[in-house]
Amino acid sequence: MPAPTPDPPRDNGREKSRIDDATASTACKEDVRPSSLWSWTKLDDTTAVGPRIGPVLQSVATASSDSDDSIASPERQRELEKGNAIQYRTCSWQKTAALLFSEYICLAIMSFPWSYSVLGLVPGLILTLVVCLVVLYTSLVLWEFCLRHPEVRDVCDIGQMLFWNKNWAWWATAVMFLLNNTFIQGLHVVVGAEYLNTMTGTHPGIACRTVSFGIIIALVCWLCSLPRTFNTLSKLGVFSALFTFISVVLAAAFSGAQKHPAGYDPRPSFTSDSGVASVGGNPIVTALPVKSASYIACFNAFLNISYTFIGQITLPSFIAEMREPKDFPKALWACAIAEFILFSVVGGVIYGYTGNQYMTAPAFGSLQETYKKISFSFMIPTIIFLGVLYASVSTRFIFFRIFKNSQHMTEHTLTGWSTWAGILLTTWICAWIIAEVIPFFSSLLSLMSSLFDSFFGFIFWGVAYFRMRKADARAGITRKRGIGTILLDGTNIIIILVGFLFLSFGSYASVLGILEAYDTGSVRSVFSCASNGL
Repeated sequence: MPAPTPDPPRDNGREKSRIDDATASTACKEDVRPSSLWSWTKLDDTTAVGPRIGPVLQSVATASSDSDDSIASPERQRELEKGNAIQYRTCSWQKTAALLFSEYICLAIMSFPWSYSVLGLVPGLILTLVVCLVVLYTSLVLWEFCLRHPEVRDVCDIGQMLFWNKNWAWWATAVMFLLNNTFIQGLHVVVGAEYLNTMTGTHPGIACRTVSFGIIIALVCWLCSLPRTFNTLSKLGVFSALFTFISVVLAAAFSGAQKHPAGYDPRPSFTSDSGVASVGGNPIVTALPVKSASYIACFNAFLNISYTFIGQITLPSFIAEMREPKDFPKALWACAIAEFILFSVVGGVIYGYTGNQYMTAPAFGSLQETYKKISFSFMIPTIIFLGVLYASVSTRFIFFRIFKNSQHMTEHTLTGWSTWAGILLTTWICAWIIAEVIPFFSSLLSLMSSLFDSFFGFIFWGVAYFRMRKADARAGITRKRGIGTILLDGTNIIIILVGFLFLSFGSYASVLGILEAYDTGSVRSVFSCASNGL
């Protein structure tokens, strides 16, 4: 894959940001940012959101003759696609909302009861609200950045722009971007195999069942990944989000309807068949963490909550395919409110009826057999679709760079479709390998959250905030130094620091948790044929 090359030096070898005409008209006014997210003013077609932080990247220019003015506008982007057989900038805000719902209303919701069992119900609910608000805020920062630079197609373009148009920034972001998406695909291969094992029980006719089931899920997902536009995928996303909603609501209802959780034992304490001392009796629900909860376990529970909310890595790709990017907050707010209510209610209800001692991740394993199979079955569309969504984002990233300015990108050609299918197949093979190496749900969630959400959920958007404020200052758009400005600056510094905390202690906690799981024998080995059913 060719690395993008920065624009040639300008103004005596020093790269400077430029202000477009619409922004320049407001540059001399104090505290005037007519469409910035900080003013909450409605955007219209003539409103400028603010100055760029740098020139258009050469790697995203559609032709050598494109200037910053011609390429950096949604109108120009749509105009360039006219007459193409495959058009990308076609999503309405409603279809973008469907994509967001399908991304966030996902299987990871069923890790919330486990997280609450570790953290305690009160800290768990507070952290759910805090993470939701932080993700909402950073997503609005991301949206403002995309409005200022409408030519960006994915988070890798943003990474290069944030770090002064350096090639190493693009490469580093690209590696994290592809790994993050492939890990998510791997997670869905794991869960797909769990589902098939759960539904088939211990059928003797299936050789090396878990590995075989993983291959089946990967192949099905590859076939479903073949559509090339988000406009097409958004229609599938509606069904995915709807079935997930039904699944988790049923799980919550069943947890209250069943007489006892799965694994219930009336004895207060007992020794299991495997010789492990266990706690039984009625479900134990605690408002605060139990004394035996380690810092590692609590941090992993926090990482599980964070992973479910943090999805900014795909947002630039979604915005890049919207007809009207200015409408993105409508989709974002709708999704944020719905996910907080759903995550909190489902997590709290299932935890309340299941308790600490019978909790599993995902929480389907805490339901009695019939209830578990019914509710888990409604999760099938999401098990397939969300992996498909991330596979499509990764493949689009590679495909657009291979066939930049080529007919294979915009027309139905054998070369284009063969390459698209081949890239998709490669990502799913890699996802299957990851699923067999880290074959358990909560630890894989924690590891992904610490390695990738640190950058794509926190660090990038804190840096973006300060880069945009610096661009404003260069343009003469000053801000009054009041308590609001100080709080915003302080909030973004904290966001950056939290990102580094995720990366350092979070990665340590995740790896230690995985090693402990292998040492205690609580999980199967890599490439194991043993069932991983719930």
